[in-house]
Amino acid sequence: MSYSPGTTPQAPQKDNRKTIYALLITALVLTWGYLIYDKRKSKEVITQKEIQYVNVSNAKDSLQALFNDATARADSLTGSNVQLTGALAEKNSEILKLKSNIGSILKKKNATDAELKQAKEMITELNGKIDGLFTEITKLKGENQQLTSANQQLSTEKTQLTNEKGELQTNLSKTQAEKANVEDLASTLHASNISVNAIKVKGDGSQKETSSAKRADLFVISCNLDENRVTPSGKKTLYVSVFNPDGTASGSEGTFKSRDGVDVSYSNKVEVDYTTGKVLPVSFSWKPGAKFQAGEYKIVIYHNGFKIGEGKKDLKKGGFLGL
Repeated sequence: MSYSPGTTPQAPQKDNRKTIYALLITALVLTWGYLIYDKRKSKEVITQKEIQYVNVSNAKDSLQALFNDATARADSLTGSNVQLTGALAEKNSEILKLKSNIGSILKKKNATDAELKQAKEMITELNGKIDGLFTEITKLKGENQQLTSANQQLSTEKTQLTNEKGELQTNLSKTQAEKANVEDLASTLHASNISVNAIKVKGDGSQKETSSAKRADLFVISCNLDENRVTPSGKKTLYVSVFNPDGTASGSEGTFKSRDGVDVSYSNKVEVDYTTGKVLPVSFSWKPGAKFQAGEYKIVIYHNGFKIGEGKKDLKKGGFLGL
């Protein structure tokens, strides 16, 4: 390097470009380093947020599954037991309220941890109430089954008693009928000391006994109705059948039914006033529609469809001096 005479030589200028380049490079490195660090930090934050979101989502899904299960259990109870009353209806109302509160939280898109925690606690409470309701319903079903069984038994016993009552009523009716029949049979009167006299009626109206068929005008029939403590007091009808010596009915006035269902012709019907437990003397006359025949007449007395006595009278032909 040459210098001009009379001039002061200048110091050589320093080259700062290297320094500037170094500073720029350093700044660039620092900037990139910060950018890389910041990006990494942001990625970590995003990753943490994603993990947190996934955790929240998983927790929410888990709670939703638990809630769905509890809801299904509750619905199965109320579905099969629609008529819930009293304490059961009150418990069901509490369950419905819990379901509503839990459902409101789980529907939130941004539910907080505290809300999810609260929902989890309420699901636990809900399951407890469902278990309690299930226990009560099971108990009531058992009691209802016992009542149903008892009712069926009572119904069976009632049917049995009704049948037995019917049988007893039938037996009672039969017994009453048999009793009435026995009393009816026992109330039949009996005639004793039967006597039959043939009577001749004279022109002056006086009467004289005779044994001649030719002279006889009528029969006077007498008997005693014996003591009977069963026969009620009152009017009694006696039927009297008179049979000719040839066996034919004499002077038939009509017929009546005997106890064996046979129509019996009677010649006379006599009404008497009988007193329970007393002997009643009876006497009545009977006149045939034609002349008496010689031979034996048979007189049969009936009461209550039964033959209660029989008498006979033999009439003779009669001679010149016959009576």
